[in-house]
Amino acid sequence: MATIELANLGFRFKNPLPAFNRRTPSALRFVKPLSRNGRIDRRIISCSVVDEQVGVSFTGEENKLIEAIIGIQGRGRSASPKQLQEIERAVKALEVLEGTPDPTSSDLIEGRWQLMFTTRPGSASPIQRTFVGVDIFSVFQEVYLQTNDPRVSNIVKFSDAIGELKVEAAASVKDGKRILFRFDKAAFSLKFLPFKVPYPVPFRLLGDEAKGWLDTTYLSQSGNLRISKGNKGTTFVLQKTIDPRQRLLSAISSDTAVREAIDEFLYLSQNVAKGETELLEGEWQMIWSSQMETDSWIENAANGLMGSQIVKPNGELKFVVDILLGLRFSMNGTFVKTGTNTYDVTMDDAAIIGGPYGIPVELQSKFNLEVLYSDDKIRITKGYSKIVFVHLRT
Repeated sequence: MATIELANLGFRFKNPLPAFNRRTPSALRFVKPLSRNGRIDRRIISCSVVDEQVGVSFTGEENKLIEAIIGIQGRGRSASPKQLQEIERAVKALEVLEGTPDPTSSDLIEGRWQLMFTTRPGSASPIQRTFVGVDIFSVFQEVYLQTNDPRVSNIVKFSDAIGELKVEAAASVKDGKRILFRFDKAAFSLKFLPFKVPYPVPFRLLGDEAKGWLDTTYLSQSGNLRISKGNKGTTFVLQKTIDPRQRLLSAISSDTAVREAIDEFLYLSQNVAKGETELLEGEWQMIWSSQMETDSWIENAANGLMGSQIVKPNGELKFVVDILLGLRFSMNGTFVKTGTNTYDVTMDDAAIIGGPYGIPVELQSKFNLEVLYSDDKIRITKGYSKIVFVHLRT
């Protein structure tokens, strides 16, 4: 039933919405640079979010799972078969390790957990299809077992300005891993209304369909990571403390305080970064930039302000932008390393391509590229006209 799946945090969004602000010729969206001079403002380093993130602690095996889910949209909705296999391997590796024993009796399970991934993000409920799977919404689970009224609550937070949907269940502990629950109430709490709006599900009439259970198969000894499985066979990955890269992607998905998130992320990464920052090979999709408006989308494409970049061996670089109806813009060029994390880029071989045919375009672009941060998943650079870019490896 849809109700049980909501309590287990399992949802599907049938018509996926793009989670990131991808720039395309038909829908360009421009924002101002991070600062007037194009430089990253690092004065934000004293904020509380940075202080919170400095304390992030995950083991090597836990990091493998986090690495596997970073960049997957819709809490699992966009995962490819290969990505699902990688996540399954990471989950199984953690489950065979000794995490926190008897997690349901541990203080570490108490509190609010953010849902990062689920193997079955789906249900038949129209309301759930509307809300969940949309990255701009946050999904949480609150677990409070050591009280006179033990409860498990699942929350879809729309935004600070709009409010949230909260579904609650009375809970009891069966053993060291299993929580039994029964739904009993739910409501929308909307900021613009002085009262709560009931969720349209008659829990009292559902009988056993309102019941379920949730096993915790892994609880980290730091209390930051939890893997749970529900009575519908769904696997959930939840976190209390979010990896800085996940926080950055969340800010980009919701288009909320992105500049601040980048500042924070770069400040944190400089504390752990060692050696030179390389321009890693692979295909990188642009998900955000601080670009300012220009007159021509083709000039934007030639300067890497949209679409994807393919970094090839031997200093070769390619820009690709899907246009429409099978047409795409393609531009080849080269990059030469000039410093610890800087490159001179020359792009001079452009064409509009449709199937096996191509129409040459007379364009040339030269600029300096500075790699501010790069790992196997995320890259932050400063490129053409000092514009800051965030790319996600595909």
